[in-house]
Formats: sequence, C-alpha cells, structure tokens
Amino acid sequence: MNWFSRKLLEWYNPDSRNLPWKLTGDAYKIWLSEIILQQTRVEQGTPYYLAFIHRYPTVRSLAEAPLDDVLKLWEGLGYYSRARNLHAAAKQVLEQHDGQFPDKYEDILQLKGVGAYTAAAIASFAYHLPHAVVDGNVYRVLSRVFGIATPIDTTVGKKIFEQKAAELLDVSQPAIYNQAIMDFGALVCKPQLPLCGQCPFSTECKALEKNEIQQLPVKSKKLIRTARRLHYFVWSDGQSLFIRQRTENDIWKGLFEFPLWEELPGSKLSDRKIALSAMSGDMKFRETGSLTYKQALTHQQIIAVFHEISVENLPATPRGCIRIKQKQLSAYAFPKIIRQYLEDRLNFLS
Repeated sequence: MNWFSRKLLEWYNPDSRNLPWKLTGDAYKIWLSEIILQQTRVEQGTPYYLAFIHRYPTVRSLAEAPLDDVLKLWEGLGYYSRARNLHAAAKQVLEQHDGQFPDKYEDILQLKGVGAYTAAAIASFAYHLPHAVVDGNVYRVLSRVFGIATPIDTTVGKKIFEQKAAELLDVSQPAIYNQAIMDFGALVCKPQLPLCGQCPFSTECKALEKNEIQQLPVKSKKLIRTARRLHYFVWSDGQSLFIRQRTENDIWKGLFEFPLWEELPGSKLSDRKIALSAMSGDMKFRETGSLTYKQALTHQQIIAVFHEISVENLPATPRGCIRIKQKQLSAYAFPKIIRQYLEDRLNFLS
C-alpha cells in the first residue's frame, strides 16, 4: 500500500457521512444515487433519491414507467437530460441484460448517461472491482496534494488525473478507498475554506507548501453564460389554460410550459404583440400584468416574463398546445422557473 492510500484509509471513518446509498450494495440504487448527485448537492439530492427508490424500487419498475412520470418526479432537480438518460438506461438494462444490472465495468459504461466516473463508482461500490473514481472531489484532492496544475477540463489533464488515481487506488479494497477519497474532498479538502489544519497530508501537500490552495485545481475554460429572454403567455378564463411540451433538443426537453415567444436579438416589442394577437384570433383579451423571473443555468441566464392574460373564454387552442384544467397543473412537470411562478401565483390561477 502506498503512503497516500495508507494515510487516507487511516483517516477514513465509514460513519462520517451516513448517506442512504452507502448502506447498500445494490448496483441499481448506487447507479441511481450517482446520477442524481451529478451537478447536485447531497442535501438537495437525498430526498429525490429516497422518492425514486420508493416509487421505483427496481430497475424494471423504472424502465416500465412512463417518461412523463419520471420527469415529474425529477421536477426541481434540474439538468433534466439526466432523467431522460436514466429512463433510457433502465430500458437498456431491461432489454439487453434481462433486467439484471450489468456487473462488468465495460457493460456499465455502455449505459446511456454513464461516463467513466459513474461506471467506476458502480463497479467498485457494488461489485468491488478495482476501478478508481475521478470526480470533482478527487480532482481537487489530487491536484492540491501532488501539486498538479494541468487543467482538469482538458484531454491531457483528465488522462493525468485518471492515471494518478489508478496508481493510488488500493485494489484490495477499492470501494472503501473510493468512498474515502470522495469523503475527504467533501469534508476536509473543500473548495472553499479547506481544513488544512486537520489534514493528514499537510506535510506532503504541495499546494499548502506553495500557498496555492485556492489556485488548484486549474480550469482552462472560463464559464460564459448567454442570456435568453422567454415570454410566456398565461391565458386563463378562471377554469382552463394552455400548456405545451418542449420537444426540441434544447433546455428542459420533455417538460411543459406555457405558450412561448422567445425574444431574439433584434426583436421588437411589436413582434411580441403580433405573436400574442396570432394566438387570440378575433377574441378580445386583457393582459392584466406581467412578472419576471430569472434562473441561472450552467451556460445560460434565463429571463422569463409571464404575461397574465384574462379572457371570458379561451380562444382556439394554439398549434402544439393542449388545453387543461387549472387544477390539473400539479400533474405536469415544469421547469423550476415556471414552477416557482405557479407557486407564487396560485391566486391568479385559482
């Protein structure tokens, strides 16, 4: 055993993070937790994990569920491609592995939405196979302790960190080692305010020695968010309204929204009025107000303007939309920004 693994395992306390997926060897449940925790904090993801296990206790039950139901249960968690991939991968397991979750790293890696990290986590935690995990916590620990300044978001950087992780892995107990290094990154070698005074690697840590804790790990690409302005027309006659399902290869695919007009560069205010008039036909309507909400996605800044439109009777259903009773709204999965609007405007929609 190398010095790094020895010190790491001496530090590790299996009870330090009492998380539900750490108490199981079920590959399905481990996979489910790993997908939920991609881009999601443990505190936020845990209730979703428990809800999914309750609703879909087996990979077969998830595969046989309607996608709309899966998206509804995922509502509010964001990054909805994870939910679509989750459902597609469950179908793969059902169709290609007779409902038995694959037990080989290469087969796990073939599942929709499963990358090298997730496959390594499942292989080691469920089947004790010697594959090292490399997630954000691992990047941070290795870059600081060993002073690796190669950007982690480059092909070269990823290869260097994968090789280093594999070199350090305790192959006799890969599950414990992988959990230990992930917990260490979450509890001690944190992104901000790391607990260097409690670190077992303080005498070896290159970043601490050179006062480069906050400079590591390195990313080469600066995050740039593009702004999008979405105008939603919330038609209501007090009983019913219109919604549509997003089917384009864009954000929130598969979720529902109100009839939409997107304001593009060069658009004029008159263009919004034309779009609204096209929906109303000859129907008289009154825009009673508008509310603006914002949501920051990874690469986009969403500005959603909800135009509330009162009519005595709804006009003809716009193309691509469906007419539903307002009391049915809770049955549909909406993006977080629309769900927030709905929660705030219950009076208008009641």
